[in-house]
Amino acid sequence: MIQITLPDGAVREYEGGVSAMDVAKSISEGLARKVLAATINGEVWDAGRPIHENASLQLLTWNDLSGKATFWHSSAHLMAEAIESMFPGVKFWVGPALETGFYYDIDLGDHQIGEDDLRRLEIKMAELAKQSNAFVRKEISKADAIQYFGDKGDQYKLDLLGGLQDGGITLYTQGNFTDLCRGPHIPNTGFIKGIKLTNIAGAYWKGDEKNKMLTRIYGVSFPSSKELDEYLVLLEEAKKRDHRKLGKELELFAFSEKVGMGLPLWLPKGAMLRERLQQFLQKAQLESGYLPVITPHIGHKNLYVTSGHYEKYGKDSFQPIKTPQEGEEFFLKPMNCPHHCEIYKTSPRSYKDLPLRLAEFGTVYRYEQHGELHGLTRVRGFTQDDAHLFCMPGQVKDEFKKVIDLVLYVFNSLSFTDYTAQISLRDKTDRSKYIGSDENWNLAENAIIEAAAEKGLKTVVEYGEAAFYGPKLDFMVRDAIGRKWQLGTIQVDYNLPERFDLNYIGEDNAKHRPVMIHRAPFGSMERFIAVLIEHCAGKFPLWLAPTQVKLLPISDKFLPYAEIVSTQLKNADIRVEIDDRNEKIGKKIRDTELAKIPFMLVLGEKEMNEGKVAIRRQGKGDIGVTPIAEFIDLINEEVKSKKSFE
Repeated sequence: MIQITLPDGAVREYEGGVSAMDVAKSISEGLARKVLAATINGEVWDAGRPIHENASLQLLTWNDLSGKATFWHSSAHLMAEAIESMFPGVKFWVGPALETGFYYDIDLGDHQIGEDDLRRLEIKMAELAKQSNAFVRKEISKADAIQYFGDKGDQYKLDLLGGLQDGGITLYTQGNFTDLCRGPHIPNTGFIKGIKLTNIAGAYWKGDEKNKMLTRIYGVSFPSSKELDEYLVLLEEAKKRDHRKLGKELELFAFSEKVGMGLPLWLPKGAMLRERLQQFLQKAQLESGYLPVITPHIGHKNLYVTSGHYEKYGKDSFQPIKTPQEGEEFFLKPMNCPHHCEIYKTSPRSYKDLPLRLAEFGTVYRYEQHGELHGLTRVRGFTQDDAHLFCMPGQVKDEFKKVIDLVLYVFNSLSFTDYTAQISLRDKTDRSKYIGSDENWNLAENAIIEAAAEKGLKTVVEYGEAAFYGPKLDFMVRDAIGRKWQLGTIQVDYNLPERFDLNYIGEDNAKHRPVMIHRAPFGSMERFIAVLIEHCAGKFPLWLAPTQVKLLPISDKFLPYAEIVSTQLKNADIRVEIDDRNEKIGKKIRDTELAKIPFMLVLGEKEMNEGKVAIRRQGKGDIGVTPIAEFIDLINEEVKSKKSFE
């Protein structure tokens, strides 16, 4: 007999070899029908896999993130079966679950798959799903696996096998499809009801531009057609909100092949939006004791060797900049933190100087592959709202909590109210990706965990997601249509102060090592603005809108009055434009609505004679006629309150 501990602490006894599905059935047949997989001692397993030792068990359904991930990974295998049946001889690389949905990378050989084929594949997947074929797990030796895939001439699976150890290799089969896979999977294909294949893209094998281009097919699936229909409605809304589409329509930013892929050009309205955001955070930082600094766009190679960035990211950086001086190399700045460490070292520091908070809107450059670039969310040159706090060990937790307050102030001011704080820690077993001692890592991780708990944040813990020099708190924000984005980040770092030999003189008159906190509430200006555009569908809050008011004279006769109104608004620091086109007022109103300008003022005979303005609010229509001074008060009051978009 073995003991199974359930999430509520209850302990049940079963015969060895019992499965999570057996446990579910012993509790409730209704529950068992919903079980997709199970967590056994913290590891996700197939619901039908035998358990031979005492274990803690959590049953996973569609309502659990790991349940969804298992569902979507199984859907990727179902898609692969459909593709193989329709296009014999194709080969598969990897097919993971995504945050929403799945994909599979495929070598199609001589076959071609276009958008028109996706519907045929959906029909085939639905046909296969109805067969309710079980996902069967089989343990196999490495030698047998190599022979199996070698006989099929499958170089992709043979490559994967090269990195696997004997004793932990498994195959999964459903219907007529078998794949090398660690699993887990849902019990059978019958759980998959609503299916939609969403996109075809290219993806280099192993993400390396030197390798063959594979075909990547994306999809999403659900336990019911109703849930798929609801998702497709959200997908259409997401297309309307796409920051690339709105960025072009609202004249915020552009890209030029001559300038280079992944290097955005900020147009006047976009630059104004960006400046407003920057001024907003700069004001909050100054009030919180931050000091502004500016550092160069390049740095000597030795700077990044010292910091560890060259060792970790040198191959992924832009090529070094060589000077006429033999052996002298510079790099485009990939990070601001090494430069800030050198600023810290410009003067002797005392405990009385700490905490020292250095802030910079610093532009950095990282080489992203062509296929990974995406609008403003994945670029090669971006500006971080970066700051580095140097403090004594005893100040770390309080400083960390103050940074949390600043991040939440930013989020609340921009109506990002649905967020989770992700505590990103080291991988539990593979420590090769990180620098620094276990002692310092434990101190840093505990500081983050305690600070998040004391601030009452809703948190999740993710192992293996830490930066190479320290753990971090990443803020995962859900936007207006439920998508999750990683925005603000805070990191505790005991390692860079050591690598740069930073110190301060303590009360005991001896040298001590400071602790460094990295923080960026926006993350990057580019990515944050992309998310903001999609969150508010381009309808920015009044205080942030590049143009706050558009003046719409009914005819040329009222242009002089429009100039008078414009001058008064500009004198009150209100951003205003005049639509002086020879167009009918209806068209002017429609165009201003499409431009998502918060207020428009219609100016005609009555308004001119009475010194008033007729106000229309974007999306709401007429809201009345008022004297110019009262309208200015209305604008200033809303701007002052930092009222979010509606």
